[in-house]
Amino acid sequence: MSMPIRISDEAYKAAKKTAKLEHRSIQGQVEFWAKIGRCALDNPDLPIEMVKELLSTDWNDRSDATPFTFEQK
Repeated sequence: MSMPIRISDEAYKAAKKTAKLEHRSIQGQVEFWAKIGRCALDNPDLPIEMVKELLSTDWNDRSDATPFTFEQK
């Protein structure tokens, strides 16, 4: 089920521009940004670029995947 939401003009324009570049609908772009934000909040130790790449990748075969381990400096 989809629900209409209100967003600022600036957010809409940014989503429209990025959606075109990344071959998504505006709705899909806003949903993608929401997923990134949620994953980043749920996994604060992961770099944001890693979260973005994981969500952008369609992994079906995970046999070669290695778990992420956070190393303290």
